[in-house]
Amino acid sequence: MNQAQLPAPTPEAFAHSQALVAALRQQIADAGGWISFADYMRSALYAPGLGYYSGGATKFGEAGDFITAPEISPLFGQSLAQTVATVLADVPDGIVLELGAGTGKLAVQLLGELERLESLPARYCILDLSAELRERQRATIAATLPQLLDRVEWLDALPAQWQGMLVANEVLDAVPCQLVHRDAAGTLFERGVSVGEQGFAFSDRPLQDAALAQAASILPDDYTSEFQPEAAALIGSCAAGLTRGAMLWLDYGFPAREFYHPQRSEGTLMGHYRHHSIHDPFWLPGLTDLTCHVDFSAIYSAGHAAGLALEGYVSQGQYLLDCGILQSFEAHTPELDDKQRIMALNAVQKLLSPAEMGELFKVIAFSRGLSGNSLLPGFRSADRSGAL
Repeated sequence: MNQAQLPAPTPEAFAHSQALVAALRQQIADAGGWISFADYMRSALYAPGLGYYSGGATKFGEAGDFITAPEISPLFGQSLAQTVATVLADVPDGIVLELGAGTGKLAVQLLGELERLESLPARYCILDLSAELRERQRATIAATLPQLLDRVEWLDALPAQWQGMLVANEVLDAVPCQLVHRDAAGTLFERGVSVGEQGFAFSDRPLQDAALAQAASILPDDYTSEFQPEAAALIGSCAAGLTRGAMLWLDYGFPAREFYHPQRSEGTLMGHYRHHSIHDPFWLPGLTDLTCHVDFSAIYSAGHAAGLALEGYVSQGQYLLDCGILQSFEAHTPELDDKQRIMALNAVQKLLSPAEMGELFKVIAFSRGLSGNSLLPGFRSADRSGAL
């Protein structure tokens, strides 16, 4: 879409964006005129009071910039609860730890279903960097499950030690990424950000980071892509404190051999603004979400390096089917009228369909110290671990 056709921000929102632009310009000047794209993305998303996730703009749902799976259907979280309940049965004193809880809808869905299954954890912990989103989460839980609010705790950092179940839906895609370009002659460059006559612009420098160069050796000539060493570090940090339990990560992405396909020569970096996909990462900083697809092979490698066992890797559609989402649909919709039932079925179809979220989104699970010999719900069929 032509950017001139995109919805215009309000004067207040535009002023907010311009304040972040000024801060980014100063950051670039202080660094000598160039910063890595990871540093740009980190500030654009998380700069205190100004970044996309730390500002006050609505992000999720019809009024925001994108819709996540818990916003589409409550059956999403109810399905995830089948995996969570199985882990908590094995770790009866375990907590549930949710990273990046958005509006709180996934927490409500998980807690509600766990209560129905008589599998509630003593503590449901949420780690979210956004003070504004924390308040939305608290309000959502208080309005829907007031009897369970006292079980919910908001954390400022990962626990030093924990056991139980970690759930992270669409977290990895928002971890700052580094950009690498291999030119037609095979030389590797790190693609960063500078300030030009028209504003922020990409600027390449010879790649100096040995670890990043090693990771980027997979790139074909004349190719640009993203790398997320910070995502691997996040997996390692979560694993470092895990004494017993499991971690469930859901996001859009591919294994390495698909991620770095020749047809993906411009990478997967994109923005989300008012339900439109934006390919200019410098469009209205602070008002536009920035994401990249996830290299699940790199995530698997990070989990393996951290001493975790791989429980499975499947498409979101297959995961939800194995967790019984269609049976849940039948159990929860008999009292709906025809129109409501069709709307509910369409929502489930969006989660499952290969043409929608069912194939692009993947689910990977790691564990440590679980005593059960059976596979976790969600991973009992159509496992794709061999593709990693």
